[in-house]
Amino acid sequence: MTASFRFPGDWHEVLSGELSKPYWKQLTSFVAAERKQHEVFPPEEDVFNALAYTPYGKVKVLLLGQDPYHDNDQAHGLCFSVRPGIKVPPSLRNAYKELEDDLGCTIPDHGYLEHWARQGVLMLNAVLTVRAHEPNSHKNKGWEKLTDAVIKAVDAKEEPVVFLLWGGYARKKAKLVDTSRHALVEGAHPSPLSVKKFMGSRPFSQVNAALEAAGREPVDWQIPPLS
Repeated sequence: MTASFRFPGDWHEVLSGELSKPYWKQLTSFVAAERKQHEVFPPEEDVFNALAYTPYGKVKVLLLGQDPYHDNDQAHGLCFSVRPGIKVPPSLRNAYKELEDDLGCTIPDHGYLEHWARQGVLMLNAVLTVRAHEPNSHKNKGWEKLTDAVIKAVDAKEEPVVFLLWGGYARKKAKLVDTSRHALVEGAHPSPLSVKKFMGSRPFSQVNAALEAAGREPVDWQIPPLS
């Protein structure tokens, strides 16, 4: 991530002001040093996949995660999603069970969520990198400043957006959202630690109801089989 770095697509115009801020240079230097000394996930080419898969102009839902998966071959730049062929993690497995109960969707046999991202679901983690096998190891290094800027940019959109915030960490970001223009769907996190509170919360139908109330297309939450 050099001085000539560009954010994907139309996000570059939206976020380019971040590149001149002191935290950005500190952050990129930190991540570069980490990559030299340790294994870091996701690979550099995947760090901004959430922005690449969901252009700014198409965002209609923002789903916020916290930290990338920290085990081998899992993280690829979309929160909650894992690469094809990788075992579905517990939180996503629980989300799938709720999706089945909520909307009758068939539980897929994989955890690759590109189908959601391509429909305008911005699948953003608050922190975009992590040292292998060390959760939260890149917390408070600057990523949160960038991703808060992303959240504020989405909040600035004229079209109504639904912010889907699971768990205490994500729900703290509600203060960045103008709820007079956008919808909030908040609830417990689907992790095994809070799954009892998550199950039955019907977040997916709530998101679609909010989108339809705003005159926007609902999300097709059914994850198709891998071709």
